[in-house]
Amino acid sequence: MSTTKKFAGAVLAAALGVTTLSACGGGDAKDKTAGTSDAPKSKTVTLVSHDSFNVTEAVLKEFEQQSGYTVKVLKSGDAGAALNQEILTKGTPRGDVFFGVDNTLLSRALDNGIFTPYEAKGLADVKPEYVLDKEHRVTPIDSGDICVNYDKAYFADKKIAPPQTLDDLTKPEYKNLLVVENAATSSPGLGFMLASVGKYGEEGWKDYWSKLKANGVEVVDGWEQAYNERFSGSAGGKKAKGDRPLVVSYASSPPVEVLYGEPQPAEAPTGVATGTCFRQIEFAGLLKGAKNEEGGKALVDFLISKKFQEDMPLQMFVNPVTKDAALPELFTKHGVVVEKPENVTPETIAKNREQWVKAWTALVVK
Repeated sequence: MSTTKKFAGAVLAAALGVTTLSACGGGDAKDKTAGTSDAPKSKTVTLVSHDSFNVTEAVLKEFEQQSGYTVKVLKSGDAGAALNQEILTKGTPRGDVFFGVDNTLLSRALDNGIFTPYEAKGLADVKPEYVLDKEHRVTPIDSGDICVNYDKAYFADKKIAPPQTLDDLTKPEYKNLLVVENAATSSPGLGFMLASVGKYGEEGWKDYWSKLKANGVEVVDGWEQAYNERFSGSAGGKKAKGDRPLVVSYASSPPVEVLYGEPQPAEAPTGVATGTCFRQIEFAGLLKGAKNEEGGKALVDFLISKKFQEDMPLQMFVNPVTKDAALPELFTKHGVVVEKPENVTPETIAKNREQWVKAWTALVVK
């Protein structure tokens, strides 16, 4: 699931998990040919990704049958760690396509020149606001909104209206209720910090965090701890006796609570404060020096095809980026539409990310 991704910064994964998405059999299996040189290069295409990539077996099988390629997926930890490894192996990549670089890391990937430009077939069907690289070194694949989630039952019991905006979170009625992830160690934590930069600007975001700190915000290392241990509204948080009814998570988290609820609830137990969101966009690109460039191009085309785009929401809990892809009923019934998420350009993030995170750490954590 995309909600488990953590921002890894410059830390490289200590070990690599190598899996193959097979066109037959009962599910994911170990790739017995990974690392060997006798695999048929013209028939195998390798996708390097973070650990959250997933696709329905039947959808992948259809692509393999139509294209003649066998797809292997090399999962390489968190998005930041996976990207770092591709930068270190620039020119001699471990695969043909990289999936999972988002708009918080995009400029770093482009500045290091790890991609070969390729204008994917079907790119005209992608909503233009997601096409951030006019040179087509990367292709938009999905989007998701990092937002504050709230525990509906808590606020109903207390007869308090749940917060809806970033400003609301600094009000006295929400004192000691919010848990957030560390911006230095967590992707949603970084995204929420960037939401404050987008809202209040480079001059005002630190004042905002001073107010949040004074209002009792709690900081934990990552999403798993925040959502499944400290947050009172999630299934995991209830079991762990979490006592924070506000948490930084994703706009897609309520549908997830419904899907995996036991028993499945008629409506989501959690809500989304739509005025607190930062939009993440994930991209894929053809790696420079790919051994199977033609297969890589076909794979990128597949990732923005209607078949994959409509399969993706229930596999990775993200939103499609193409105009004609329909969302599943779980999303339309229990999800929310974020009309005006906060945004910061990849160039601005690349220029300031390190100093912003250091300033945030000094202000909020230390």
